[in-house]
Amino acid sequence: MCGIFGYVGKKTNAAQIVFEGLKRLDYRGYDSWGIAVKITDNKSNLKSEIVVEKHVGKIGEVNDVNNLPSGSIAIAHTRWATTGAVTKVNAHPYFSTDKSFALAQNGIVENFDELKKKLKKKGYTFISQTDTEVIVRLIEDKLKRVKDLFIAVREAFLELEGRNTIILVTNAGKIYAARNGSPLVIGFNSKTKETYISSDTLSFSSLADKMIAIDNGEMVIINGGVAIFNIASGKKVKHVEEEITIHGSKVDKEGYDHFMIKEINENPYVINQLLHQEKELYERLASAIKKTKTVYTIGSGTTGLAASQIAYYLRRFGKIKAISLVGSDAREYYELFSKGDILIAPSQSGETADVLEVLEYAKSKGVTIVSIVNMSGSTMTRMSDYKFMSQAGAEICVLSTKVFVSQISWGYLLAKTAQGQFNEGKKNLQILSKEAEIYLKDKNNVKNIEKISKYFLAKQHIFLLGKSQNFQIVREGMVKIIEATYKHAHAIPSGDLKHYAITLMEKGVPVIVVMSNDEVRTDVNTAINEVRLRGAEVIAIAPVKQDNFDYYLQVPDTGETSAIMSVIPLQLLAYHMAVDLGNSVDKPRNIAKSVTVK
Repeated sequence: MCGIFGYVGKKTNAAQIVFEGLKRLDYRGYDSWGIAVKITDNKSNLKSEIVVEKHVGKIGEVNDVNNLPSGSIAIAHTRWATTGAVTKVNAHPYFSTDKSFALAQNGIVENFDELKKKLKKKGYTFISQTDTEVIVRLIEDKLKRVKDLFIAVREAFLELEGRNTIILVTNAGKIYAARNGSPLVIGFNSKTKETYISSDTLSFSSLADKMIAIDNGEMVIINGGVAIFNIASGKKVKHVEEEITIHGSKVDKEGYDHFMIKEINENPYVINQLLHQEKELYERLASAIKKTKTVYTIGSGTTGLAASQIAYYLRRFGKIKAISLVGSDAREYYELFSKGDILIAPSQSGETADVLEVLEYAKSKGVTIVSIVNMSGSTMTRMSDYKFMSQAGAEICVLSTKVFVSQISWGYLLAKTAQGQFNEGKKNLQILSKEAEIYLKDKNNVKNIEKISKYFLAKQHIFLLGKSQNFQIVREGMVKIIEATYKHAHAIPSGDLKHYAITLMEKGVPVIVVMSNDEVRTDVNTAINEVRLRGAEVIAIAPVKQDNFDYYLQVPDTGETSAIMSVIPLQLLAYHMAVDLGNSVDKPRNIAKSVTVK
């Protein structure tokens, strides 16, 4: 979940360039950060031609690195701690003992304890608690025998278990990188002849016009030109450069206080983006879905809930047997996968480790892979048989909002296509986009949400109720509240309330209810009455006000897309609660946006 960024070019402010690139990657981890720059002119006669600087804390709170020396080659790293506490010593990059190279890593070395013990027996000492330092010492150990860094890196990397990507810069002015699981992409500026290497395309999308996505089991050497090798064989491999196509908004707040509120306000835009996608793409996939025996959807966290909502739409409108899976807990389905099944994976990054593991296994069984991803050049996109892009633009806030809306809207349109109603689905999304835009521009809606958000400040436990189309929506509301406020929230199917959670209903307990004008409205109303009889207070999100609502957040009735409309006030509520609590809105504690480790 860490971020890696590197630069090779003619400019001598490489440290500042990778620093700015790292800022665009800090959603991947913000516990600590560091830079290693190859010095252009070693006037101080330093032992090493490389200078490393590391800091604990968020890189976004720092303006520049003008204290670092001039150089035209540099690497940088922003860390989400996995092994080792959040300390300066545990920050990356790490020097080799002789300071001939500095290395950073994204991933987890699952066998690092075993490797560390072997290296200690050989006399190596360690100053940190991390698995990354083990990689450095392992490369040093290989170098004693092979005397060639290319071979040493290859051999060391092949001994690492787990999903890992490493990058290192050398005294000789070369950058080496190797990938197995965690993402790695190269960017090229065809005019300036500058080369970038990063964990995602977004970080250099404004600097480069071409890119290459490095595959698992491949290694890169940048030394003027770029050479790519198969790690196992050591043989060169060829890649075709692709155009960089990042759609949507700029990577800045554009006048908003936080990225989260900016991205919530972009929900109408992302819904509208789907309407420009080719009808034939949906029809081809819908045709395949109708012919298959079983459709699975899969994701983790927010995208896991998007996957569940997509499965709901496929069942509801397409009459498709669709089963939703959780990425980290899908192993029992492995033996149920069969050739011809379809597995649909929504993802923001396209690099989620636990989901990729399931997709890789499913693909080996002949399962057809479908992805709807927001980040171009991702592993998930490249391994998919049907590839869709969210085209939601940069989503910087760690809490996903507009990408979730984009993905469930896509799922709705796909299900309507399977129903033979693509044009109707498109029309309904057009209405939804317009209604969402009106809703977000209405100052009375904003004031009402701001007012109600303050009600929750003194509450430590928050419950949410929903049914049918709205159950996954209240679950997503639960996730947003937990991420934004650090409070306990619990989403419950409204019909399941009386089976257990009714025992928790008492005076003053807040219960958020999402109710649409649909066939289960009466059932949800019964649940509202049940909790209010025990003293709970109901905060309702609905198109029509009722006497049994204690607090009311009105939303327009958009019919079949009502659930998508209702997620927007839940996002806004979580946002304003985080602001009122003084929490870090865009970068909540302990989580990162792209989870590339299991």
